[in-house]
Amino acid sequence: MSFHNDPSQDPHQHEEEDEPAMLDADEAAEEYADEDGDAAMDSGSDAEGEDQIMEEIALQNDSSAHFDKHGDSIFTIAQHPLLPNIVATGGSEGDDAGGIGYIFDSTPEEKDTPVLPASYQAAPGERVERKGIEPIFTLEGHTDSINALTFTLPNGEFLLSGGLDGRLRAFAQTSKDGRKWKFLAEAQEVEEINWLQACPNPSSPNTVALGANDGSVWVYTMDKESKDAPLQIVQSYFLHTEACTAGAWSSDGKLLATVSEDGSLYVWDVFGEGAAAGLTQGEGGAYVVGLTSLDQRFAVDGGLFSVAVAPGGALLVVGGAGGAIKVVGLPRLGSDASGSAASAGQAGQILADLQAQTDGIETLAFAPPPLTLLAAGSVDGSIALFDSAHRFAVRRHIKEAHEEYSVVKVEFVKNSRTGGWLLTSCGMDGVVRRWDTRGGTGMANSGFVREWKGHRGDGEGGGVLAFVQGDGTRIVTAGDDGISLVFEAPIA
Repeated sequence: MSFHNDPSQDPHQHEEEDEPAMLDADEAAEEYADEDGDAAMDSGSDAEGEDQIMEEIALQNDSSAHFDKHGDSIFTIAQHPLLPNIVATGGSEGDDAGGIGYIFDSTPEEKDTPVLPASYQAAPGERVERKGIEPIFTLEGHTDSINALTFTLPNGEFLLSGGLDGRLRAFAQTSKDGRKWKFLAEAQEVEEINWLQACPNPSSPNTVALGANDGSVWVYTMDKESKDAPLQIVQSYFLHTEACTAGAWSSDGKLLATVSEDGSLYVWDVFGEGAAAGLTQGEGGAYVVGLTSLDQRFAVDGGLFSVAVAPGGALLVVGGAGGAIKVVGLPRLGSDASGSAASAGQAGQILADLQAQTDGIETLAFAPPPLTLLAAGSVDGSIALFDSAHRFAVRRHIKEAHEEYSVVKVEFVKNSRTGGWLLTSCGMDGVVRRWDTRGGTGMANSGFVREWKGHRGDGEGGGVLAFVQGDGTRIVTAGDDGISLVFEAPIA
């Protein structure tokens, strides 16, 4: 997994009247200082007392269980949509070795046995070692790292793995409890797969999209009735000229938005509803929105790395180098196949140009309705919260969210008890943190609620590369140190 550390750059500004308003970081951002005043510890000290203190800090582990079968980094993690205890991880077996993945039950066991290295003790101060979680299935067949995983929607009948070897491999669930799986099919059309996203369209179950290093985008579906070719191509697109870095489906699964290192955005009309309503563009009517760096209002020097579609489907946001975020309008598609209720609306219009952070935007997430918040995590270590109901004004800028380490993922907790206010984040500091986006609580009213530690982090090759959290009560991580930790996260 790569992180985009492009130098901070001023966004292109123009004086045209139709140019979207720019939010200046000094005007919008609010800085929060750490009241604890923790100072960085000198890792080079030879003092025995300081070394002992550092060792104790490194040994802190807040997890209730762990999975440690990976021999190298865990790049990706996925969670079954109906059985949240069933988790899949994917990564590398090490230098010059193939990719490997596992499916395991993340439910912590009651009894511990002394086989875990001391560095992964059950909790701070606990001197009893515990047994790691055993896999229930091994994902084999990749000759290079697995860096993308997804369970299909709506029922998690299949697990798809994508690798740096370009292979897309499908595994089928064979028991109701999710504890039995079998290999089903494989396809390969590209050199490297960058990401996988399951389609939520109820009319097209068991469908996934992927983006590749050559810029191509592919949509596959699993045909349970086909014994000869269960993994079938639905669509393929070839307009990005550099690596396709991220993709996101609309909440109804009718549109697929993808971005690229070449700075382009396309919103694909995968199932033809936009074409039926006369809303598509390009050769063959492949997309409903297409923007590239040739439009100076949209240009982001250094490329785009992230994309998220608003829950209501009226707009999307893309994030790129230098902290640039663009807000783009989407067409409204009808609920029926004829598309009679569809309208172009603000499709393709650049509605806002945001600049609150100073480095690449690695992750974007919208809060569940009725909230109107957008969270953005940056390579500069900060999290910015924007209010889409008020011209995307910055609600809060948590500059020290993960100190100086990249924020890798942000995701709101979709739990009826929380009302959607809670946000979970992880970073290359090896820490998972949770925030109350209404503010208050710790870290100088930044909204800090709690943090969970256990990965090495702090530049020691142990950052958290991803996590899954279900309804928010249990968080399972993918660690760059090759460990997956299970954290209990009770919601008051």
